Amino acid sequence: MIKRFFVLSGLCMFLSMSAQKTHTVVKGDTPYNISKKYGLTVDELLKLNPKTKDGKIAIGDILVIKPGGNSGAVNSAVPNKTTQLAKITLQPKQTIYGITKQYKISEAELRRLNPDLDSHMKIGDEITLPLDNIKKYGGSSVIASATPSEAPAVSTNSKSRIDSDSQKSSALSIGSSQDEYATYTVEQGDTVFSIVNKFGISIDELIALNPDLAKGLKTGMILKIRKLDPAYIKKNGDALSVVLMLPFGYSTNETQYRSMAVDFLTGAKLAIERNASGGQKLDIKIVDSGNEASFKSSLSQINPNNTDLIIGPFFKSNVIDLLDFTKTQKIPVVAPFANSSELYGYSNLIILETTDQTYADKIAEEVKAAYSDQKIYIVADAKKENANYLKSSLEKNLRNPNIIIVNSAADIQLDQNMMTGQSAPVIAVLASDNENIGEAFSNKVIALSKEVQGIKAFSMYSVPSFDKKVDELSQANLVYLMDRKIDTDGKFEKEILAAYREKYCKTPGKYAIIGFDVVNDMLTRENKKGEIFKQINKVQTQLATKFEFVRTKSNGAYINKGFRIIRLVP
Repeated sequence: MIKRFFVLSGLCMFLSMSAQKTHTVVKGDTPYNISKKYGLTVDELLKLNPKTKDGKIAIGDILVIKPGGNSGAVNSAVPNKTTQLAKITLQPKQTIYGITKQYKISEAELRRLNPDLDSHMKIGDEITLPLDNIKKYGGSSVIASATPSEAPAVSTNSKSRIDSDSQKSSALSIGSSQDEYATYTVEQGDTVFSIVNKFGISIDELIALNPDLAKGLKTGMILKIRKLDPAYIKKNGDALSVVLMLPFGYSTNETQYRSMAVDFLTGAKLAIERNASGGQKLDIKIVDSGNEASFKSSLSQINPNNTDLIIGPFFKSNVIDLLDFTKTQKIPVVAPFANSSELYGYSNLIILETTDQTYADKIAEEVKAAYSDQKIYIVADAKKENANYLKSSLEKNLRNPNIIIVNSAADIQLDQNMMTGQSAPVIAVLASDNENIGEAFSNKVIALSKEVQGIKAFSMYSVPSFDKKVDELSQANLVYLMDRKIDTDGKFEKEILAAYREKYCKTPGKYAIIGFDVVNDMLTRENKKGEIFKQINKVQTQLATKFEFVRTKSNGAYINKGFRIIRLVP
């Protein structure tokens, strides 16, 4: 009985292994030619082999190319060898978009079947499509049969205090043909995998849009990333019609937000005058948005049929009301302070506040670069959300880390070298923007850095004590993030600060800085047609704020993921 059980178990194991097909990597193999050989997409191959990080494979690696068990074959967007293809003749006014809609085919598949699609969109040119699609949706458009085509192969081949990454313009730009695309210029060090991760697309989509990738990825190459939505174009006339919605509270006799609104307006006016003096034609209207309860009545002052850009209001509930009010016109709306997942579904919304998660991701990246088996302390606030997120992220990306979340900086202790018994440095991370917690954190890392060299400190936020204790904190190599920081040595910054002082006889406050940055950033993205979204992917740093917009999801809101990095060095 035991023997029979053993035989059956072995047979089951054999059948399971035989059901799972594998491929042993040999010289010359790439993820693409392997996936092509077995009728997979690159994305499917990588999903079957999650340990293959960033698509890097080595000779001798064993890759799964078909899952075991009864899961069946992998679904693939690529037609198999038996798929019959045919061609249509391009007719007047036919576009790429029109073909995809008429013949019920994805643009990625259309481009895979027609690698030189953009250069073959003249009347009379031939376009390859699945025969079944042509028969079903194209009537008598079939002119000739074609063999199944194959997708192309991919070859993947001083000490500044403020490090904002703002001078590196690696943003998407806009190309044009019958359809318009956001494009990206390949920089040194880029790989296909870093690009698809950066822009949240699949490798197969990138290949379909860029047939020249068959020749390899090269610095300076301009890649299509995705097709753009039809651009918003201003309503009429030469002037851009802009509405500023600020909570002065004059209509409701409330003063709670008035000083903030007035301060914001002083910076906004400087930006408006600056752009107008450069030749931009502007029609500016300022609307008192009142408070959250009275906001809807202020909408009567806006003519959505003659408005090209709305900056404000400040509060989330008001932003939603405004988006509903303007939903048929799709007017670009800029939310200076509101940031909530409830807003992410609006394609015409631009959110300026950077999320805590974005800060945490960057600090995790910085800690990873500095890590060499030190003990890591994360100082949390009462909520612990940021601390738990950071701990989870670091545990996924570091080898056997020893991470401790503490409620007080006083709990951070030097480690002990097991061989010598001497004190060893640690990594300290602040995951709270509380000023008192920040003050205690500063004092603790300063004290520890005096006991032993090599202490490394990081903070998701800026707290007042950082500016007061720069020299001492530099001994701990403190790295921290800020949503806003003025580089007082910058030429542009000096110019704007001088202009503000001349106009208002004072230094700009927090909301004046935000007012200038928000308005100047939006106005400098506008072209003569008011097509603000054509420039939305350009990375720009204004007086204090870095703006780097990405979409929350396909056709969702744009959210700012920019921040300033401050590094204190001895």
